[in-house]
Amino acid sequence: MAEPVKYNKIKPAEKCRYDAVSMGEVMLRLDPRDIPTARVRDNIRVSQGGGETNVACGLSYTFGLRAAVLTAMVDDTIGLNIRNQMRELGVDTSNIIWWNTNNDGSQYSTDKKGTICNGVNFTYNGAGVLPSETTYYRGNTAATKLKPGDFNFDDLFGKQGVRIFTTGGILTLIGPKTGDLAIEAAQKAAEYGTFVSADLNYRSKVEPDKNKAKAINKKLAPYIGMLVGNDSDLSDALGYETKVAKKATFQEWAEAYKQTVRKVAKDLPNLSLIGTQWRGAHNADLISWSAILYDVLNDKFYEAPVRENVPIRDRTGGGDSFASGVLAALLKGKDLETAVNWGAAHGILVQETPGDITYVDEKAIIAEVNRAIKGGGVKAVR
Repeated sequence: MAEPVKYNKIKPAEKCRYDAVSMGEVMLRLDPRDIPTARVRDNIRVSQGGGETNVACGLSYTFGLRAAVLTAMVDDTIGLNIRNQMRELGVDTSNIIWWNTNNDGSQYSTDKKGTICNGVNFTYNGAGVLPSETTYYRGNTAATKLKPGDFNFDDLFGKQGVRIFTTGGILTLIGPKTGDLAIEAAQKAAEYGTFVSADLNYRSKVEPDKNKAKAINKKLAPYIGMLVGNDSDLSDALGYETKVAKKATFQEWAEAYKQTVRKVAKDLPNLSLIGTQWRGAHNADLISWSAILYDVLNDKFYEAPVRENVPIRDRTGGGDSFASGVLAALLKGKDLETAVNWGAAHGILVQETPGDITYVDEKAIIAEVNRAIKGGGVKAVR
């Protein structure tokens, strides 16, 4: 078994075709805006997103890095819509596995009846005491059929070169072989010296059996260099309990979280970074926000300033944007204090804008970091 790469040993850009490659499911998102899904009739916003692929989108669009996605989709108008959106973000879509609809008996072929399909979700943002709610249609998507051997990792990681590979807990659980694929990818990435990041991202709507999630994640975890997961993710996906009150402040939560991640790092010496965003939800559209990053190699924690009582427009994507902010800083040679601040800034800005990703540039990230550090307000730009 190859030893996973540490965060301070990421390959230089000139030796790799890609700065980052993300593997996961991507879905068409239908957003009913301020109307609960059951009542919506028109004015629906269409976008794309996925727990793992959001990371690549953020790295490409916001930070200008060379990012690609590994996924599978059906070659129909929905699939092309999703692909076109990712292309507009600058994401390389050349590695997507396309299922044709000719029903010709080939390996990746289906019919025109939607027997195998592209994933769709309805995400209602919520308001006040009405919580955000997502309804998924992913039971037989092309991504759920992914399995070991579908991608040529020797070519991707070995010949082309990838600096960072990212995946997560949604992909590992959506299909019978997707967890095995994630493990294969992480093993190959480590073999060729690619830094591996994974977001535990446990979702009960994907897999209600937490024991199944734990079994798969414990097999994947030894090949990871950076683990993203909050206290509930660490419990649901790996079995580490954090004793903290539900209404805890950030500092109260952080002290308990630090104890937990030190246990995780002791059990998984391959890890060099562990981190997460922190969300204190006051209601569906008002939160407090921060982030924490643990440097395992030096036993040091980095914390972003707490943003108190921030009105938001869209709760989706905060964790994915945190991860891409941290990874962008690593890829650009920044220190870990910058990394946690970029992660926190990117994570809050995605919640200020519609959809799974921010559509802001790196200058906006830096401006938000500076504003939060100084404790300043927000001025109109004229």
